Amino acid sequence: MEKIYERPSFTSPAIGMGFCPGCSHSTAHKLMAQALDKYGLRDKAVLIYPVGCGGLGKDWVRLNNIVALHGRAAAVGTAIKKCNPENIVISYQGDGDLAAIGMAETMHAANRGENLTVIFINNTNFGMTGGQMAPTTLLGQRTTTSPDGRDIERHGAPFKMAELIAELDAPKFVGRFALHDAKNVIKAQAAIDKAIRMQVEGKGYSFVELISLCPTNWKLNPVDSAKRVEKEILKEYPLGIFKDFE
Repeated sequence: MEKIYERPSFTSPAIGMGFCPGCSHSTAHKLMAQALDKYGLRDKAVLIYPVGCGGLGKDWVRLNNIVALHGRAAAVGTAIKKCNPENIVISYQGDGDLAAIGMAETMHAANRGENLTVIFINNTNFGMTGGQMAPTTLLGQRTTTSPDGRDIERHGAPFKMAELIAELDAPKFVGRFALHDAKNVIKAQAAIDKAIRMQVEGKGYSFVELISLCPTNWKLNPVDSAKRVEKEILKEYPLGIFKDFE
């Protein structure tokens, strides 16, 4: 059976993956595709892409997909779901897209409890545009726009999106998982499976945050990037399920 996430037959062999070596977007895409294959949802799924690195996967997924304006994926997904409730709508967004320019759309869709699945890639920076400070950037982390490190007095504290959304009444499943090693990838797969299944069953809004590697902008190799997740990032962003309707 043809799989959802492989090189499409209509793309040239010269077209590269687009994702940098060690980037977790490829892993996240694979987990999402495996969940859709598991439930036989290829024909019903609609994937909403962001402006950012995540959108580079659009040529690799054999699904209906659309790239929303920057930050507007939740609004576009809401419209598609309301017009075609039988569709399984997944909003796939990075931290710059979801938590910066798209914060309003994100919070209102969650607060309304739209029957959507949101997959949130948190790599602590704006990836595609050169590694600028994002709402998720750690205190002290140096980026192209915080060369001396993020400062709480000047820049505020990092947004913890999973905890923030879990505080709302309407969301039904909210959790944070990581993609830096095999055991955590297995847990992330189970969470994505559950979030998609809950949408199929009409149970409401699900939010899966994935702590992801960005070796290029972190200026680390993939192995050291995985170590950074374990040693630094998970101290600020603890893993776990923050809300589970079931």
